[in-house]
Amino acid sequence: MREVPPVEDLGEGLWSIPVPVPHNPIGFTYVYALESPGGPVLVDTGWNHDDSWDALVDGLRQAGHRVDEVRGAVVTHFHADHSGLTGRLREASGAWIAMHPADAEVLRRQEGRTDDERAASVIEQMVRAGFPEQDVEAFRASPTVFRPPAPPDASLGDGQRVDVPGLELRAVWTPGHTPGHLCLHLAGRDLLFTGDHVLPRITPHVGQFPLDSAEGDPLGDFLASQNRIGRLPGADRLLCLPSHETRFSGLAERAREIVDHHEERLELMVRLVGQGPTTLWELTSRLEWRRSWADMRPLARHMAASETAAHLRLLEERGLVAREGPAHRPRWASVIPGTTPRI
Repeated sequence: MREVPPVEDLGEGLWSIPVPVPHNPIGFTYVYALESPGGPVLVDTGWNHDDSWDALVDGLRQAGHRVDEVRGAVVTHFHADHSGLTGRLREASGAWIAMHPADAEVLRRQEGRTDDERAASVIEQMVRAGFPEQDVEAFRASPTVFRPPAPPDASLGDGQRVDVPGLELRAVWTPGHTPGHLCLHLAGRDLLFTGDHVLPRITPHVGQFPLDSAEGDPLGDFLASQNRIGRLPGADRLLCLPSHETRFSGLAERAREIVDHHEERLELMVRLVGQGPTTLWELTSRLEWRRSWADMRPLARHMAASETAAHLRLLEERGLVAREGPAHRPRWASVIPGTTPRI
């Protein structure tokens, strides 16, 4: 577990509040608080846990505010370590919650589904991806499923100004990590809240859901978003405030590094698929991951498969691989068997 850093005064009414994510290797998520005449506005809220809530309340206290004074919160994306406390915050303060409409739609589709239904959906995807029976049964015995947070009550689109009096804070839509991921540009102070889109050392998860979907192109969206964010006016003057790790500068260079990382991954997958048709599970299990494949729990393997699926989906879009076989157990093959096309 990573050590949670202290609350920091970043100057001119901006505070960094690390909110822990208990029992999770993520460690913590930075929540940022911006002072405004009507009360502080937050960037993200943190994980839904009593320890996380206590850290947020205490961090606001150190910044000179009570939680019931919070005016609103902009959620960079719907993932639980960023949006988990939205409902509790709104109940305590009456704060508005803003999110890009694409992520709000993801939450809307999850409404009304039971945990059993969500788990069944994951199991079905694992079977179609070619996961062995022991992985499927291990997940079935101890499922971990996504429980959606409270829905937002305000929509924030690309380029739209956030309701923070006296500050020129605007949304920059950066889809990929999620369909509605937002970065936030604080003009006049050369600051960019990057959420999970650009992190200084690691690359965020970009997955395809459902795993064998032939619709959408999350990795293609993500790479386009990296190129776009790297071309923001004055990009290399910006101080980037991510949700994890540390603050950094050199945005354009970091965005290029992230794109290059995925292009290398795509080239590797083309070579592997060129050796013969493969199921999603077979290809995923042959790749290198931060944790060894043998040590991964079934849910972690499912997440790895979703990332592989996103790469395959982009390769399909580029015309380098194609799916074949029955719909209930697709395989991917090189468009020209035995060759490794250049990307």
